Amino acid sequence: MADPTGRLAGRGAYVCDSDCLTIAITKGALTRALETQLPPSFLASVGTGVETPITTEGGQRGQE
Repeated sequence: MADPTGRLAGRGAYVCDSDCLTIAITKGALTRALETQLPPSFLASVGTGVETPITTEGGQRGQE
C-alpha cells in the first residue's frame, strides 16, 4: 500500500517519485529493501505499468 503521508505503521521504503518507484520495482530493489515479494495488487495500485518485478537471488550490491 502506498502511503504518501509516510505516517502508517509498519515496514516501508522511501521512494522519491513514480519514476524512481518504477525503476526500484523493475530492478528488484524494492523487493530487496522490503525483504518480501511485491503482490500483484500492489503493482496494480501504484500504476507503474510493471507487471512482474525482476528479482535477483543472491546478487551482489551495486551490480543491478
